[in-house]
Amino acid sequence: HEFPVCRSCSYVQASHFEGLITTIVGYVLLAVTLIVCHGLAALVKFQRSRRLLGVCYIVVKVSLLVVVEIGVFPLICGWWLDICSLEMFDATLKDRELSFQSAPGTTMFLHWLVGMVYVFYFASFILLLREVLRPGVLWFLRNLNDPDFNPVQEMIHLPIYRHLRRFILSVIVFGSIVLLMLWLPIRIIKYLLPNFLPYNVMLYSDAPVSELSLELLLLQVVLPALLEQGHTRQWLKGLVRAWTVTAGYLLDLHSYLLGDQEENENNANQQPNNQHARNNNAIPVVGEGLHAAHQAILQQGGPVGFQPYRRPLKFPLRIFLLIVFMCITLLIASLICLTLPVFAGRWLMSFWTGTAKIHELYTAACGLYVCWLTIRAVTVLVAWMPQGRRVIFQKVKEWSLMIMKTLIVAILLAGVVPLLLGLLFELVIVAPLRVPLDQTPLFYPWQDWALGVLHAKIIAAITLMGPQWWLKTVIEQVYANGIRNIDLQFIICKLAAPAISVLLLSLCVPYIIASGVVPLLGVTAEMQNLVQRRIYPFLLMVVVLMGILSFQVRQFKRLYEHIKNDKYLVGQRLVNYERKSGKQGTSTTPPQSSQE
Repeated sequence: HEFPVCRSCSYVQASHFEGLITTIVGYVLLAVTLIVCHGLAALVKFQRSRRLLGVCYIVVKVSLLVVVEIGVFPLICGWWLDICSLEMFDATLKDRELSFQSAPGTTMFLHWLVGMVYVFYFASFILLLREVLRPGVLWFLRNLNDPDFNPVQEMIHLPIYRHLRRFILSVIVFGSIVLLMLWLPIRIIKYLLPNFLPYNVMLYSDAPVSELSLELLLLQVVLPALLEQGHTRQWLKGLVRAWTVTAGYLLDLHSYLLGDQEENENNANQQPNNQHARNNNAIPVVGEGLHAAHQAILQQGGPVGFQPYRRPLKFPLRIFLLIVFMCITLLIASLICLTLPVFAGRWLMSFWTGTAKIHELYTAACGLYVCWLTIRAVTVLVAWMPQGRRVIFQKVKEWSLMIMKTLIVAILLAGVVPLLLGLLFELVIVAPLRVPLDQTPLFYPWQDWALGVLHAKIIAAITLMGPQWWLKTVIEQVYANGIRNIDLQFIICKLAAPAISVLLLSLCVPYIIASGVVPLLGVTAEMQNLVQRRIYPFLLMVVVLMGILSFQVRQFKRLYEHIKNDKYLVGQRLVNYERKSGKQGTSTTPPQSSQE
């Protein structure tokens, strides 16, 4: 007999993540059980059991909230971004369903990654807004730079319904922004420019490049390289400030958005004398109370960093017009960002590719850099114009030399090193795991280079976070010099040449052993193939084992010296050190240590 399966169980099995969903539901039921037991312990006055149950409930509560904040919320944002951008790539929900059924883990991870990037850049933009706007305007958003902000303490103290309400509000806000800046611009672009969309992201047999590697390259290299530039951030901050000043004067909200220091000082002087004598233009007590209550919930205190403002007539109407003006501005900015870089990239790529279709990540990245360089060149020329023609020619000469040096460094550090690193990673990790011994692995240089860029970035980040050694010193020196004071000889001799030499030796020495030395031993063809395919991971394992053994030997030596000193060392005598005098020619006694 076949037992009927409930509808909810069939839905859970269809999600391909029945284990994860079952675990989360189990933790929710455990939390509910702990709440009930905690209430019963409070009724019968079992204080010790009540305290233990409370601690267990807090641990389960914080764990579930962390999963929701870091796992579920970015995943929802990623899927909503994908659904709202289907028409941009000429895809349907059926395509997404097929991709999810073929690889559910990879699909969920990619959507989570895209949602995490979206949340990160949105939070970065909010931090930039806080630098421009008056303190207190964004009281409804958490300040991540506040030293008093403690997310774990907030998860512990606030009740579940507050977290649920905040989660729903965050989903509504982030989803509305996606609709405003992605779905609506796509509809407008399809109506005004019917031939512009969809973006070409389909890969053909003659272009064996991984789409995932290109997306990671764009998200991890192109966007951070643009946003980490000080000029780009200053430009964005200047645009936000200009928009805020314009909107403030048009709607008479300058004091609300940017604050008025003189009025604040006057109000601060008048408040002790006449606390209740406030006119209609001053800040109402209700607004102060809302902000004070919000800050008291988060920081267990009064309002911090709050500046009063002058409240104009018909204030709610002006705030509504401000929101409408902000939505229109965001819509126009989104239209420009979705069309201008791709237009510029397609136009530039058409000179050497003709009418062939190219992946839009290439065109978007190329157009983005061209737009950035154009704006940068215009701003530099405007700054140089008042200095005269001779100074301009001198500056152009200096910048031309600097650009030539930068191109040489970029070819070495961003071209050769990532290519060798990606090829070595392909030989050591990917090919032994993916390609059987009876098949021949195929290598795609462009894909290896794209992955090598990501590997190089990860290695550089780990090196900068690690202990002090020669590579970290050289990278810090290159970063400190910057582009303007770039030292070509230092970079080539101290960084590029050692890295390229090590990578070339890692690639060539195993190949020479497998293809030149092993055949001389008279082994069979199968053994030669086995050695050629497995020598790279074998040598990697040997190097790792040698590194672990050397580390352990150093640790045992330190332990041996520590034990010897603790057991046999009685005392040490410190002798003053005197510098040698050149005139007197006297020699000083070197420091001595005596052991008794």
